[in-house]
Amino acid sequence: MPRSSNLVASRRRRKKILNQARGYWGKRKNVYTIAKNAVEKGLQFQYRDRKNRKRVFRRLWIVRINAAARINGTTYSRLIDAMSKKNMEINRKVLAELAVHDPETFAAIVKEAHA
Repeated sequence: MPRSSNLVASRRRRKKILNQARGYWGKRKNVYTIAKNAVEKGLQFQYRDRKNRKRVFRRLWIVRINAAARINGTTYSRLIDAMSKKNMEINRKVLAELAVHDPETFAAIVKEAHA
């Protein structure tokens, strides 16, 4: 009995990897074994950087809040401490947006926190 290779499934599997490797440079886009390694590494980076993006944005928000807080005569840590003591639950993302796009409202929040 002849050996069965299930060509349809194996072609589909290889084609899936090569489609994921579209846009890669050199042999990484059209040689299966090299593309497989490149795609696998890319997926590892993608998983890792989904976690890193959250850290990076939090750091950015803190920098923006601190800059705006210093303009209003306080620091980031004193502002967050005062807000937590007053039970003002505004997250850092919203605070940073207010600090950049609506400084008057941010100043009012700072004033309320320290009142």
